[in-house]
Order: sequence, then structure tokens, then C-alpha cells
Amino acid sequence: MNEKSGAASTTTLAVANQKGGVAKTTSVASVGAALAELGQSVLLVDLDPQACLTFSLGIDPEDLELSIHQVITKGVDPSEVIIATDDGVDLMPATIELARAEADLLTRTGREHVLRGMLEELAAAGRRYDWVLLDCPPSLGVLTVAALTAADGVVVPLQCETLSHRGVGQLLDTVHDVRRFTNRELEVWGVLPTLYDGRTNHARAVLDTISDTYDLAVLEPPIPKTIKFAEAPAAGRSILATSRSSKGAKAYREVAANLLARQGS
Repeated sequence: MNEKSGAASTTTLAVANQKGGVAKTTSVASVGAALAELGQSVLLVDLDPQACLTFSLGIDPEDLELSIHQVITKGVDPSEVIIATDDGVDLMPATIELARAEADLLTRTGREHVLRGMLEELAAAGRRYDWVLLDCPPSLGVLTVAALTAADGVVVPLQCETLSHRGVGQLLDTVHDVRRFTNRELEVWGVLPTLYDGRTNHARAVLDTISDTYDLAVLEPPIPKTIKFAEAPAAGRSILATSRSSKGAKAYREVAANLLARQGS
């Protein structure tokens, strides 16, 4: 959405991979918290009906009366739905109701633009962020297409295992279609290697294959495999809060600093 108004500028990233289990939600929460540590204002948007991002930031979806679902299907004011979290980021939460959104939007004219319109509405109301991170559902349906339509860039979290990149081509086909029809400016910022075991040649070989096959940049550094990630959601905080000095937290801080450098370049 790269809104430019004087010095103010918003960068919107869709974090997408239709394959589950690739640390997508962990990456959204951790990169968001790391950007907040760097003094950036950050909005995270949970677009997954499973509401894992919402839960991992300490909010029980079952306690919520309003969520992103009402914003995109019923026109509720997005400002009313945003929740401030302990990790220094704002969250637009999801609930299981979002599972109905695909069907609700399917017959609606302009459905691809519902998220872009929502972010424009927020900006017009003075709720302007440096970064908006969209946590896409694990599918290539209406919500993912809407996220890609609203985004400046796409980040693809990818587990460094042999079969994990089989869906990348499908995702890139979807990106290509979005570029043609709804968002000419969309760029693929790159692959973010997750669950990375640096002790194996295999993990690095998988990364090289991705880079060569799809001609994609690899965002550095790779995020290491660590048990600390499993502990963080149960605490309702990101790994940056629950295990500040762990390898995983340090890696996400570096990734956030590199994204920030790219935004400014």
C-alpha cells in the first residue's frame, strides 16, 4: 500500500505460504515484535481462521466479539477491532468466524480489494503504521489474494526440507495473476528460511535449489530450529519476550533490521 505523505510511509507485507507448519505465524509475530523494538509502529493482521497469531499474542479468540471478519464482511470500522498487545504491536485479530469469510466474499464485487480498502480507511482516520504484516491463511483462496492485492511485497517462510518448496511455484503463479489483475506493484521480497538446521548440508542445498529454481532472493539470516519457539505462544508473547537472547530471537531481530534497511533503500 506504500502510502506516501511527506515523511510518512507504510510498507505492507503479505507473509504467505499455503503449506502449513512452516513457522509463518511465528515469523509474523517475531518480525513484528522486532520491528517494534526498532521503534517502528506495527500492525499485524490475522487472516487465518485458526487464529494462531491472535492466540500467540495472548488473546483468546473466543473472548472476542469483533474481529477482522466483521471488518471485511460487514463494514465494521477497523479502528474498533484493533487491539494493543504486550509485544508493542497492534493486532487485528481473527476468530473461527473467518472461515465463513471466503464464502461471504465469493460473490461480492471487488472482493480482492477488501483489505486494501480497510488499510486505506485506517490511514484516512489517522491510524498510520510504518509496517503492516498480513498473516495469510494456509491456502490460495480469496483472503490470500486480497492480502496480495493490499501488499507492497510478499515474504515466503519456507521450511528447509526437500518437499517443503513444492507449493512455491503455485504461490508464485498466484502472485503473477495478482500482478496482472489487481496489484501491478506487488514484489516478491524473498524466501525466509525457517526451522533451519545449520549442521546439515541438506538444509543449505534446499535453499540453493529454491533460489535457483524460482530465482528468488533468500532473506538472511535463516531462522534456526529451536524448542524456544514452541514455548512462546503458550506464554502469549513472541520469542523476543520469552527468550530474548536465544538464537531464534537474535535471527528475527536481524531479519527485521534487514527488512528495515530494504524499506529505506
